[in-house]
Amino acid sequence: MQLRPYQQAAHDAIFAKWEGGADKLLLVLPTGTGKTIVFSAVTNDCVREGKRVLILAHRGELLDQAADKLRKSTGLGCAVEKAESSCMGSWYRVVVGSVQTLMRESRLKKFPENYFGAIVVDEAHHCISDSYQKVLQHFPRAKVLGVTATPDRGDMRNLGTYFEQIAYEYTLPQAIREGYLCPIKALTIPLKIDISGVGISAGDFKAGEIETALDPYLDQIAEEMKKHCVDRKTVVFLPLIKTSQKFRDILIDHGFKAAEVNGNSEDRKEILRDFDEGKYNVLCNSMLLTEGWDCPSVDCIIVLRPTKIRSLYSQMVGRGTRLNPGKDHLLLLDFLWMTDRHDLCHPASLICEDPDIAQKMTENLAKDPEVAVDIETAEQTASEDVQRDREEALAKLLAEQKRKKSRLVDPLQFEMSIQDLDLQNYVPPFGWAMQPPTEDQKKTLENLQINPEGVENAGKADLLIEKIQTRRDENMTTPRQIRQLENRGFENVGSWSFEQARRLIDRIAGNGWKTPRDIDPHTYIPPAIETSEALTW
Repeated sequence: MQLRPYQQAAHDAIFAKWEGGADKLLLVLPTGTGKTIVFSAVTNDCVREGKRVLILAHRGELLDQAADKLRKSTGLGCAVEKAESSCMGSWYRVVVGSVQTLMRESRLKKFPENYFGAIVVDEAHHCISDSYQKVLQHFPRAKVLGVTATPDRGDMRNLGTYFEQIAYEYTLPQAIREGYLCPIKALTIPLKIDISGVGISAGDFKAGEIETALDPYLDQIAEEMKKHCVDRKTVVFLPLIKTSQKFRDILIDHGFKAAEVNGNSEDRKEILRDFDEGKYNVLCNSMLLTEGWDCPSVDCIIVLRPTKIRSLYSQMVGRGTRLNPGKDHLLLLDFLWMTDRHDLCHPASLICEDPDIAQKMTENLAKDPEVAVDIETAEQTASEDVQRDREEALAKLLAEQKRKKSRLVDPLQFEMSIQDLDLQNYVPPFGWAMQPPTEDQKKTLENLQINPEGVENAGKADLLIEKIQTRRDENMTTPRQIRQLENRGFENVGSWSFEQARRLIDRIAGNGWKTPRDIDPHTYIPPAIETSEALTW
């Protein structure tokens, strides 16, 4: 089994962190980048170490897929723990198990708590549920690897209550840039679909109410699809089975070769095979195909099941991101959903970690509907727009601070001055990092001249402290030096040394705290200082 570079890096990181004492790890890989291959390689090496391995999932298709991929990539066979099938007495070292079966007390009590040395949880965003936790807690000594596609912040916060660390994360933009997934072009359709009256249940829009709100627009959506999807292989996600079946019939009336699949379809495998082979060019489904189904030739995705759950949205779009001969991009159709909620997923949700950039990207795409735009290009444009907005906000902040003296420096001014993209674009990556800064962190920030009131979370506080301490070790400007000089109009003070700033401030102080007439703050470049002359903080 030859792993891709990022797959090998993920494999190595998992074992390194397990050996380092972190028992519960999370692996984040976007749909289509081979998460099953990675955990198959991990499973293979666990078996080599003499461990029994449990691969845990919530659907039969996922278990079958895992067993098939494991056998093809490593040669390992699997026992099955599902319904009437049991692994007890089997000589296989790997077990694929249904969580619905294993959670039963009658099943669990048959296993000693040290029976499995490692547990792999496929689609790990489900693992916080009581059913998964009951199984996991029965085997307290097992090393645990959770595998999931890009989760949203809510998922990460929840997963952080169980998993100790992210072992490895590979992003969608990385996969596209490195040629392992196809580029995505987003196209906004200028059809306003009003879902403002749809309620929320279990953290997402109510499927039944979406169906009611969506129904009046189905004919118009089919008309729009005739403009963009006639020559494409398209998958449409809808809220309910009856909506999916109704839309199939509408598409057929509009000249499409459409089919529909759902959990009750007796001929599901035949329909999926016929779609793969080109008998149909549109496949409608009610959330059935979000996990465990691959058809690389899909080159258009339409999400008519609006959601605020980023991981679910990523899974739907991920059905079309795999590479295929002759396929140069995936077309993602987005509609102008009219809603008062700001957390509705759009194409920006696939690529933007910063919510301000995501909002700006969505706004930009809506300004030029019916023009397909590469999502990385759209993200870059939105990022530049947000950066400009933030610089304007900083200019206003500096103007206000000229009128207001404070002992502590606003963190925004500091991070913009040192031009540190890690700070400017920081998004807390895991559960602990999303919590408010601790009291110790606040005290440390104050000692380092930063106002902790402007720091949103513990992860950002940690990064700020690390950056300032590194700058101190390198004798770079302090936050107060930066503020004092930039408030006088000097630029890029964050790139100066401590001694360069100190000498200029001393000169200004000796001039009655007025900038000398021979110095233009906007063009001033501090003279170089010999290392032997430099002072430290």
